Amino acid sequence: MQLRTFLAKDMKGALSRVRADMGPNAVIIASEKSKTGGIIVRAALDEEPGETQPEPLAPTQSAAVSDFEAHVRSGLMRRVRGARVPAPSRTAFSRSELLSVLSRHRTPDSLAHALAEAAAKAQLTDMTLALAFALDKRMKTVPIDMAAARALLLVGCNGAGKTTVAAKIAAHARLDNRRVTLIAADSAGAGAVARLETFARHLDAALAIAESAPELTKLVADCVSKNTLAIIDTAGFDPRDGKARSAFAALAKIAQLETLGVVSALNDAEEAGEIAAALEAVGAKRLIVTGLDLTHRAGALLAAATAGVPLAHVTRSPFVASGLDSASSLALARLLLDENRSAQ
Repeated sequence: MQLRTFLAKDMKGALSRVRADMGPNAVIIASEKSKTGGIIVRAALDEEPGETQPEPLAPTQSAAVSDFEAHVRSGLMRRVRGARVPAPSRTAFSRSELLSVLSRHRTPDSLAHALAEAAAKAQLTDMTLALAFALDKRMKTVPIDMAAARALLLVGCNGAGKTTVAAKIAAHARLDNRRVTLIAADSAGAGAVARLETFARHLDAALAIAESAPELTKLVADCVSKNTLAIIDTAGFDPRDGKARSAFAALAKIAQLETLGVVSALNDAEEAGEIAAALEAVGAKRLIVTGLDLTHRAGALLAAATAGVPLAHVTRSPFVASGLDSASSLALARLLLDENRSAQ
């Protein structure tokens, strides 16, 4: 099997190079943004006609296989060991069928038509690649660099999963040998401090409580000076409410603090898009979308991921050990089309 990496200005250019250099049977196995602003695509080509392709991306509860790249590597290793796995089904591009798929995912009409139009303009014959091309034009993915992160403020609506996300980030940071302090900025919330304290104990992380913005400012500065990652869990609020937004905007301005918006995939898709846009107004630089394990419809994920704020991670499980997943435009396209096929 041949494995090659291509660097191009955009997804369409990368796909053209793959087809030109490796032929129509090449399979795109991964894509990511390059640091220079282009896109990196990895492609595989079977050298034996009878050999099968790796299985498609599927949700997992294993912390060891937690992102798209790891799923792909796992599939490739099975092939190297001689295992035979089913080839992924390929669907020819159809604008009407794509609109039908997006409708079943409860995607907002305006977004669905914009994606279908962009996919059609890609002039790609494969439905998955065409949708990935369209998504790539409207979304950015910027995962958290656990080694470089200093202080992260989690903001979002009630029930979005901020406390669990705080614990998941802390677990990843601890695996990178970072010291971590979990900070509760919601001491009045029912059980909020107790949950954070439990997570801190199991993760061997410190716990602190900030009753005010000045206290939080001091705690963040202290953590940064000691190269300790500060993760701040806040009270839930509706970011579309002007008064509540003003209160949290002040926290987002604390020096060396990055604001992360947390949005639930269980929201109505229109609501998710509005919430994501409102979180950007609060100061959110990236989004984490939670609850993918609880919904078969990805409209809310699509709306949030294309609202303009870069997508950092998604979560597929309420358990801390399952960690955070990274999502590329190609992975999201496969998620949409694979779940749609399984639901039929």
